[in-house]
Parts: sequence; C-alpha cells; structure tokens
Amino acid sequence: MENYYQPRETTLNFGASALVKVNKPLLKFCIFSILGGAFIAFGGLLSVMVSGGMTGVGVDNPGLVKFMAGALFPIGLIMVSISGAYLFTSDCAAFTIAGLKKEVSILTFFKYLLLSYLFNFIGTQIVAYLLTYQVGLLQDVPWTTYFHQYAEGKVYQSFSTVFLKGIGANWLVCLGMFLGYASKDIIGKCIGIWIPVMLFVTLGYEHSIANMFFIPTAIYTGAEITWLDFLIKNLIPSTIGNFIGGAVFVGAAYWYLFIHENSKK
Repeated sequence: MENYYQPRETTLNFGASALVKVNKPLLKFCIFSILGGAFIAFGGLLSVMVSGGMTGVGVDNPGLVKFMAGALFPIGLIMVSISGAYLFTSDCAAFTIAGLKKEVSILTFFKYLLLSYLFNFIGTQIVAYLLTYQVGLLQDVPWTTYFHQYAEGKVYQSFSTVFLKGIGANWLVCLGMFLGYASKDIIGKCIGIWIPVMLFVTLGYEHSIANMFFIPTAIYTGAEITWLDFLIKNLIPSTIGNFIGGAVFVGAAYWYLFIHENSKK
C-alpha cells in the first residue's frame, strides 16, 4: 500500500485546503495566520542563531554556513503544515488551484490572501520584537554583525533581483507544501517539506514572510535599514515574486497538468 498520494490527488488535496480555510470563522482564520507568521519567524530565528555563531567556519567554508541556515529554517514551515497554521505564501498556490476550479471567487481569493498576509505580519512581529529583540537575542557579537549584514544584503539589491528571487523562493516553498500534502505519514511530510525549503534558503532566495521577521528584527537591533527601505526595496518586490512563484509555477501549473483536462471530460 502506497504511503503517499499521486500528484493529481495531491493537487486536489492542496486546493481543498483553501476551501477549509474560507469556511473557518474569520477570527479563527486570523489566529491561524498569526500562528503561521510566528512559526516561520521561529524557523528564521533558529537558522540565524546557529549560522550566525559559525564565524570561524564561515571564513573558510561560507557555503557550509548557508547550508546550515537552509537546513534549519524549514522547521518553521514544518510547524505550519503539521499544526494547521496558515501562510500567505502557500495560500498563493492553494487558492489559485481552488480559484481555477471555480470553487472560490476572485473577491474571496484576494480577500483571504490579504488577510493571511497581514496577520502573518503580526505573527512575525510577536517573535521579532517580543521574543527576539526584547529578550536580547541576536544583540551580541558575533550574531549582531552576521545578522545585520544578512538583513542589509536582503535590502540593498535591485528591485528586479529581489523580484526574481521571490519567484524562486515561493516556487520552492509551495513545492515543499505540495510534497507535504503528498505524504500520508508525518515523517514523509517533514522530509518532503524540508528538501525544497532547505534549497531556497541555501540559495538565498527571498521569502516575504520570512523577511517580515529578518529585516524588522535587524531594524529593532540597530541595523542601518529604514522601514521605507524594507518596504520598497524588499517587501514589495519579494511579495510580488512570491505570488507569481506560488500561483503560477505551482498552483496554475499543477491545476493545468492534473485537473484541467479531467474537468473538461
């Protein structure tokens, strides 16, 4: 007996998750979204806490430091998936599948993506401000130096670079969620999510919800970044890229490959 779903069934399960979300009371949807943002922030905090302390290793093996950050960050998305929390970036794919199946309207599509985005931000700030900045994490050497350089590197790129990296990030994040939905057991789900998410972080792609943790935390701890820089130079282009990466390269692609032709019969 197979311990995973075939791609068509996985696509249907992924799209059905959007319907579960829109049928939740609005308050519960918002709380689930706050939790989603917080869990991604916890994954980000763990990744920089460990990789930022590897200064000696990083001198001779910078790729190993990037891989360590990539290996640890997926814990956040695993917590999102297994706990049933909501995340804007994976919703881009789920709601696209449901929308193309005409199970949700355009208004519902954008309403719930906006709500998940806004309440994800609240969740990230709970971890960034209260559980990182206020308790003094990342405010000592070597973490401050590493983390500020990490955040500044995310901000001071061209709009097009962040946009393209945003596409790559959410293509892989939504693929991770897709692989998670394919599994029938918790170990398979963890491994399926871990592989693509590890890849996107190690490669340095831009995930808008993760950046809602990384860059504000750097601002709180004194990095030379303004909130306007964060918004204009990173958050807007990464969000647009994330939407395309999830909606087009996963949601629309798998809908077309596994559902479209069947729906015409």
